[in-house]
Amino acid sequence: MPRTKRIDSSTCLYPMGNEKSVEYFFASDASAIIEHTNRVVFLEDDDVAYVAEGKLSIHRIKRSMGDESSRAIQTLQMELQQIMKGNFSAFMQKEIFEQPESVVNTMRGRINYETNTVLLGGLQDHMKEFKRCRRLILIGCGTSYHAAVATRQVLEELTELPVMVELASDFLDRNTPVFRDDVCFFISQSGETADTLMALRYCKERGALTCGVTNTVGSSISRDTDCGVHINAGPEIGVASTKAYTSQFVALVMFGLMMSEDRISMQERRMEIIKSLKSLPRMIKDVLALDEQIQDIAHELYNQRSLLVMGRGYNYATCLEGALKIKEITYMHSEGILAGELKHGPLALIDKQMPVIMIIMKDPCFTKCQNALQQIVARQGRPIILCSKDDAESKKLAYKTIELPQTVDCMQGILSVIPLQLLSFHLAVLRGYDVDFPRNLAKSVTVE
Repeated sequence: MPRTKRIDSSTCLYPMGNEKSVEYFFASDASAIIEHTNRVVFLEDDDVAYVAEGKLSIHRIKRSMGDESSRAIQTLQMELQQIMKGNFSAFMQKEIFEQPESVVNTMRGRINYETNTVLLGGLQDHMKEFKRCRRLILIGCGTSYHAAVATRQVLEELTELPVMVELASDFLDRNTPVFRDDVCFFISQSGETADTLMALRYCKERGALTCGVTNTVGSSISRDTDCGVHINAGPEIGVASTKAYTSQFVALVMFGLMMSEDRISMQERRMEIIKSLKSLPRMIKDVLALDEQIQDIAHELYNQRSLLVMGRGYNYATCLEGALKIKEITYMHSEGILAGELKHGPLALIDKQMPVIMIIMKDPCFTKCQNALQQIVARQGRPIILCSKDDAESKKLAYKTIELPQTVDCMQGILSVIPLQLLSFHLAVLRGYDVDFPRNLAKSVTVE
């Protein structure tokens, strides 16, 4: 087996023993080469790698006293079957339909439903620091940022701490003040997102406790943070993230449950959330069964140039994420709008030609969402509404409805985002675009 050893400032990799030759593959994501090999060497910052005469040399431009004398060859715990499409037409479609299993994998071994306790092993050693902190900062880009927005409210409720949610690029641009008693979460599917990595280094320099939430073991974020949660969603090949979003959502909620375990006043709320997590896989299957109905709606919308997605409260993040999915793979203009801001500008866009999707669930914002719905209908809007099965009030004003199972308010976002994932997939197929590899985009954004 090839081994690495240090020669001055370089690491060299060459065949040893019975091996006569070695093939080398270079990729920004390990899943890209799994069909060729499961043995990998991860490059660090300031590395230059080159192959000559069958030998791989890794030269380190900047050396420090703490540098390791050799590089370990790691074995990927990933199977080829996990990155094959199977019976699906696209990876994204497969990953949407894997969500009942992926959320179970995120929770497996971490929730005890008999004692209503949650244990995230990667955070356990730092629980005293978590309990002493004064503020939580959740940092991410794109879909990972939306997972942070989706869980901000429930984290504030369960931890009784202020929670800041930041786009990594904006966080850096503002030179945001960070203190030693802050806890900073860095959320990234790949664990290699450049802006999020730079935000991580910025926070480490200021002495904050850093925590990674990633889907990739051995990634830069998982290596550089003080502690972390692996979401266990399985390989995600499609550029538009789907199952990683719902697993990030679940992982962050589990952190809130872990933090509130010793708060007597929170026990009823905790039990309500844990009960909903137990039934979540079954409810996701119920939502996926609506695929044909969503496909029919896509046939009505695929020639449109714009699409508005509205909601508020816990469902605002769902609007942002749904609109992003539509933008990413259908190339339609799409906007996620907070329903409370409707009268402050977006109402001017509403007419009978403008497609509008509204998310109205039986939660504390229900009455306010009904108000926004009436405003849209009064302007001749024809809203497609995602609502609860027993919501006769919304159905009366809807052009079309997609009826979803009802769960606890803070977990409803997982069920309401799946119809928007399916809708974006069907719109892209009908418009003739490559669902898995949209133009101008990459799965792992490793540059600024």
